[in-house]
Amino acid sequence: MSNQFERTELLIGEEAVKKLNESNVLIFGVGGVGGYVAEALVRSGVGNITIVDKDTVSVSNINRQIIALHSTVGRDKVDVLKERMLDINPKAKIEAKKCFFLPENAHEFDFSKYDYVVDAVDTVTAKIQIIMQAKDAEVPVISAMGAGNKVCPEMFQVADIYKTEMCPLAKVMRRELKKRGVKKLKVVYSKEEPVYKGDIPGSIAFSPSVAGLIIASEVVKDLCKTLRNN
Repeated sequence: MSNQFERTELLIGEEAVKKLNESNVLIFGVGGVGGYVAEALVRSGVGNITIVDKDTVSVSNINRQIIALHSTVGRDKVDVLKERMLDINPKAKIEAKKCFFLPENAHEFDFSKYDYVVDAVDTVTAKIQIIMQAKDAEVPVISAMGAGNKVCPEMFQVADIYKTEMCPLAKVMRRELKKRGVKKLKVVYSKEEPVYKGDIPGSIAFSPSVAGLIIASEVVKDLCKTLRNN
């Protein structure tokens, strides 16, 4: 049987693959964005991943979430995703935590044991807590801004939070992080003006997925710094 990462090794080299295998990544939120982050990281060879989410799969998730199938409706998202990740790489160490990250349970997470933190949650309070805790632990963190109400995936980009525009969530985050003295934060956001502005965000298959894959690429490139060409 051939090595499942042999094509990856051809691209990034043996040392980078080894580095990824030894890395430990914490992902908050495994919905439309976070599910694709987890998928891409385990396929890239990241060997230790903790996924955090309390949601169950619903029928309305099927249009965009990689774990959402009619056969998985009603199941805990982290359970479905963990099974999928281990099917991709049986040697990976996947920890599934069935909870929402809140200020009340933040003490249960030791950020210092991770090499990278991914914020793919929806609520501002949780996002801020994740970012502040990662900063305090001096662990790299990347945050997803709004992926709903967007139909042009080519408009997603990586930027510092203070250089974002158009995204309503990023606007709120800029204000709140500035109050807390956060000087910089890597985010993935879209410059596209929201297409729909209802109470519940509209969504489609190709926007959250692209945001998640971009985040995963940043995590991999940051973990293997020799991959960066800029």
